[in-house]
Amino acid sequence: MTPTTATAPEVAPFRLFELTVLRTRRLGPSILRITLGGPGAEGFNGGGRDQSLSVLLPRPGQSAAVVPAGGSGAWHEKGRALPEDERAVTRSYAVRAQRLRADGSTEVDVDVVLHAAGGPGCRWALTASPGDRLAVLGPAAADNAAVRFRPPADTDWVLIRADETALPAAAAALEWLPAGLPARVWLEVPCTEDRQALNTAAKARISWLVRNEGAACGVETVRTAALPGGTPYAWIAGEASGVRALRHHLVHERGFDQERVTSSAYWRRGLPEEQSRRAEAEVTAGAASGGPEEPTGMKT
Repeated sequence: MTPTTATAPEVAPFRLFELTVLRTRRLGPSILRITLGGPGAEGFNGGGRDQSLSVLLPRPGQSAAVVPAGGSGAWHEKGRALPEDERAVTRSYAVRAQRLRADGSTEVDVDVVLHAAGGPGCRWALTASPGDRLAVLGPAAADNAAVRFRPPADTDWVLIRADETALPAAAAALEWLPAGLPARVWLEVPCTEDRQALNTAAKARISWLVRNEGAACGVETVRTAALPGGTPYAWIAGEASGVRALRHHLVHERGFDQERVTSSAYWRRGLPEEQSRRAEAEVTAGAASGGPEEPTGMKT
């Protein structure tokens, strides 16, 4: 009899998790860290870099988010099939960190930017309390389409530019970089107290651009900077117009290979996430048919 070898079932890249708020901590005037975990975190696999998750929030008048059955790819289609006034409000965030504790449980950190006129995500963050449960569409496979920070093997140095919405992803990417790799990093935040101590083994030169200190925006600062020689890789993320302008500068004025510039629009000024996503989809379709290029990868 010929022996057979069982094939391991394929793991869907994303699935629904029921997570519990474990604790919250203010990192600065503009940033709140929410740590999630609980039994429902089993199988969550962040993997670092700019990995993301989507929090499903209830609409006004609902006690809990309406979540259709089906925990992986089919969920998206089922969710879109629900009436718009019923389906959950989604807000996407970078997975700042994932830790395995001594007891085998998993903790996941999400850093939320707080705005004076905040929307559903901001309101959720400000009222989040230990013991709260929420549905999260998160990574079950560490290497998936949400991860866009991918320096090619021949990269001599890395350029990172992020505003406060992309700061968690930039910080996670810095932790992931190999020891000794040169990196030039510009991080834009609203307030002096929003600056953070960041860990990296890379040879990183980090510049904080603090708006309430009168700092120039990231685009203007990079334009006037002396950059290293060699083969670069750039990852730029944040508000769409700034991302677009910096990408144009790097490709058309600095001569970066456009394939080595990853640009992610995390938000658009004046638009909520749902409209931003629709705008990104329309622009992406236009770019595919020869229209103007826009950054992709909305994670607001």
